[in-house]
Amino acid sequence: MSSSSTMARILIKGGKVVNDDCTQEADVYIENGVVQQVGRELMIPGGAKVIDASRKLVMPGGVDTSVHLQETFMNAATADDYYSGTKAALAGGTTMVIGHVLPEKNESLLEAYENCRSMADPKACCDYALHVGVTWWGPKVQAEMEKLVREHGVNSFQLFMAYKDQFMLRDGELFQALQHCKDIGAVARVHAENGELVAEGTKETLDLGITGPEGIEISRPEELESEATHRAITIANRVHCPIYLVNVSSMSAGDVVASAKMQGKVVHGETTVAHAVLNGLQYYHQDWAHAAAYVTAPPLRLDPNTPNYLMSLLGNDTLNVVSSDHRPFTINQKAMGKDDFTKIPHGVPGIQDRMSVLWERGVVGGKLDENQFVAVTSSNAAKIYNLYPRKGRIVPGADADIVVWDPEGSKTITVETQVQGGDTNLYEGLRCHGVPIVTISRGRLVYENGVFTCAEGSGKFYPLRTFPDFLYKKMVQREKCTALKPVEREPYTGEVVEVVVSGRRDFGCSDLDTPTRPCTRHGGVRDLHGSSFSFSGAQIDDSLPKRSSARILAPPGGRSSGIW
Repeated sequence: MSSSSTMARILIKGGKVVNDDCTQEADVYIENGVVQQVGRELMIPGGAKVIDASRKLVMPGGVDTSVHLQETFMNAATADDYYSGTKAALAGGTTMVIGHVLPEKNESLLEAYENCRSMADPKACCDYALHVGVTWWGPKVQAEMEKLVREHGVNSFQLFMAYKDQFMLRDGELFQALQHCKDIGAVARVHAENGELVAEGTKETLDLGITGPEGIEISRPEELESEATHRAITIANRVHCPIYLVNVSSMSAGDVVASAKMQGKVVHGETTVAHAVLNGLQYYHQDWAHAAAYVTAPPLRLDPNTPNYLMSLLGNDTLNVVSSDHRPFTINQKAMGKDDFTKIPHGVPGIQDRMSVLWERGVVGGKLDENQFVAVTSSNAAKIYNLYPRKGRIVPGADADIVVWDPEGSKTITVETQVQGGDTNLYEGLRCHGVPIVTISRGRLVYENGVFTCAEGSGKFYPLRTFPDFLYKKMVQREKCTALKPVEREPYTGEVVEVVVSGRRDFGCSDLDTPTRPCTRHGGVRDLHGSSFSFSGAQIDDSLPKRSSARILAPPGGRSSGIW
């Protein structure tokens, strides 16, 4: 786009401005990529493009916190690069995405980050940022995390408890990674599934002869997610690190998050639009290609009540964010696992339809109001990742990332007209009431009534600051209040008894060593506390001479008497 279009003046007139905490009738004036004025009867210079928003909602552009663009995963390359993916995002009302950098095991985090930037910068159509995956652990990873935070604008790291032998961190490594995230002020994103038991469940499922897409649901039951969720929260709480749980997919995992919040722990949760709308019955469809299209991890849950429950958790602020977790593959790519479900690439599309589908099932369905919709699609994400109020809010001084939303408009989702990549759409045939008609990115009119005016590479990398107040303000204060201190007392000055064990003096044992029981036999008397068990079958009284008979004076139960 030309520089003049970048600097255009825009007046959005006659609409209702919707933020996460209020709705007001107001006009919005934009200049130099920034919101300049919000209110009625604005005094503005001439030459501004006027957008009529009568009977429309004017909302902050969406922030999609989890997209996988131009990525290779499970031997398959995603069907969207940073151009087609961000273009689809703008068509759906999303004006900023946060992508993933997933280094291979033992690969440098910095090199993987630089490689991703080199692919994204020339192609992105909207603002973007990056999460970096911590897929292995060591001093080098620790040093590179700090460098990414201080010099490269990264403020979030993805940690995996699943994908054994590929991305998974053991509990001790997770403890250290969370501790380091706290020290450098980063957002710790945790994918919580019990990787060890997923691996065992996968073997067991294959041994039963189950090789189709239903195997993903059978081998990864929701109890493995809820157990890992509880464990992750426990570890994070021990190191006083705020935790952000991603892809919360089940009712039981949602309950764990709710319980932790009730206890005052600093926990935030993200679900995906697929988990909040669809269920795992799709895996049992007779058409293999249809069933395989829904394969993701964690899987969609079999209980048909799950989507409604997750939507309710979004409504009561137990879960805070809805992402698309967009990772599109074609049916031909999914077919790599036609004889083995473990080889079906994990991932589903959704970057374009995230906001419309959530409006249909959440707002039209009566689970969310328009302000909560803005919160879970934009504002909460902006607060968590330290973007607020430049993103996620329409106020003077904020970036002009805005979507004009028609709550009365409708569209039918179909793969034939989608902008996003891939040859399937999970919501095929769904009629959505509530659609974006105008999208503005940093003051640029990039999408209007189905027409794109964005150029490849016109988006920018958005560096993120550390220590977001939304996560760390409460945690820092809490750590001060709960800091452990030794009891101040006068030193002990009395005598100390020395313990003699096996002819040597022992002044205590390490917590890591189990102390042996001292010998308590005296004068040939048997120690009744000692065990007489032996693997050889020998008994402690084998050396005593055998007796041919024994007279029992008092049989068990006492001596009999009376007529018996």
